[in-house]
Amino acid sequence: MASGTQTIGKVALYAVLEDAPGAQTGLLNRDGYRLVVGRVGSMNLDKVIAAIETAARREGIVNPDYPEDHALYHSILDALHGVGRGQIALGTILRTAGLRFCVVRGPQCRGDTSHGDWLAVSLYGQIGGPRKGNEHECVGLGIFHLGH
Repeated sequence: MASGTQTIGKVALYAVLEDAPGAQTGLLNRDGYRLVVGRVGSMNLDKVIAAIETAARREGIVNPDYPEDHALYHSILDALHGVGRGQIALGTILRTAGLRFCVVRGPQCRGDTSHGDWLAVSLYGQIGGPRKGNEHECVGLGIFHLGH
């Protein structure tokens, strides 16, 4: 795959990093990919997961059927591993997060539908101790195959 090739992971990362003032949130379409972008901040991991799942379902990125819901859950967990540096925990280890998220559905590479749809979840934001001023940037990406 050439370095300039548009992939689902790049779409997810570019979209979550586009944090210009007034950046659009909600359902978007880009280069044959459907995506939803939003924000979540919590010390409760369940709330972070629920916010991402709710946005993806509400905007029709995933169906609530088991295979797609399962793929979404695993994509979220993989992205959280990146954000938490391998730890999937927030409030239980006294960390708080303010995150922007993106969920993308489409082909692995733009224009190549031979392998069916894929799902990518990207997270970007600040994570740190519950005291203001101890935050740092973080990023995570999870990708899962949806099948044909």
